[in-house]
Amino acid sequence: MNVYQQVFQSKNKSFAVLIDPDKTGPFQVETTLNTINSINEISAIFVGGSLVADGSTQQLIQYIRKNTTKPVVLFPGNVNQICEADAILFLSLISGRNPEYLIGQHISGAPLIKKLGLEAIPTGYLLIGEPSSTAYVSNTTPIPNNKPDLAVATALAGEMLGQSLIYMDAGSGATNPISEDMISKVSGSLNSPLIIGGGIRTYEDAKKALIAGAHCIVVGNAAETNAAILFEIASAVSDINRSLEVHQ
Repeated sequence: MNVYQQVFQSKNKSFAVLIDPDKTGPFQVETTLNTINSINEISAIFVGGSLVADGSTQQLIQYIRKNTTKPVVLFPGNVNQICEADAILFLSLISGRNPEYLIGQHISGAPLIKKLGLEAIPTGYLLIGEPSSTAYVSNTTPIPNNKPDLAVATALAGEMLGQSLIYMDAGSGATNPISEDMISKVSGSLNSPLIIGGGIRTYEDAKKALIAGAHCIVVGNAAETNAAILFEIASAVSDINRSLEVHQ
């Protein structure tokens, strides 16, 4: 079973933790990883960020893969972050119009991805809400929170272009998570699994996103300063999955 099937096509809702090599030192990642390994609900570890020094992603992934059995998935900010992992989210920033992040970086990275034998998961990536580091680096404008119809049309276009996943992200350190209304409308229009990240800090945040239609939720910034929050988020995932099992 490949990573896509294991994490994104499971009957249960999924939970991924995003680790940014630029913000996570050796002590931090050891502490965070110990917590991650103790939580069954965490399905995968995403690694990557908008501003990452050359080589730090590979070093971090090597350490993580030696110390966990959970799949490690690259979440690359640019082609320089591509290295050995269990899979890579082959991200196309479809909410923006910068050709570098729609196809340019992909052309540069594709030969290396093939050479490394990485499982490439085509992913339509949408920035939502307030400006973030990713929006600044990619020179793109996020879709406003109050424009769910625009998000639906963009996500549908990504799916029709062959994207296996749609990932809506409020951005690192977002003040608010993506609204339930937007998640519900986008999820209801898609056949592909929907990932939701950014601004998820509490049990209620996670539960609302999952009930609205997210298949997978991603927590990053919140866990960097308080790894214990992962237990709270995992509790929401567990409760939702138990509820789904009752109704199956």
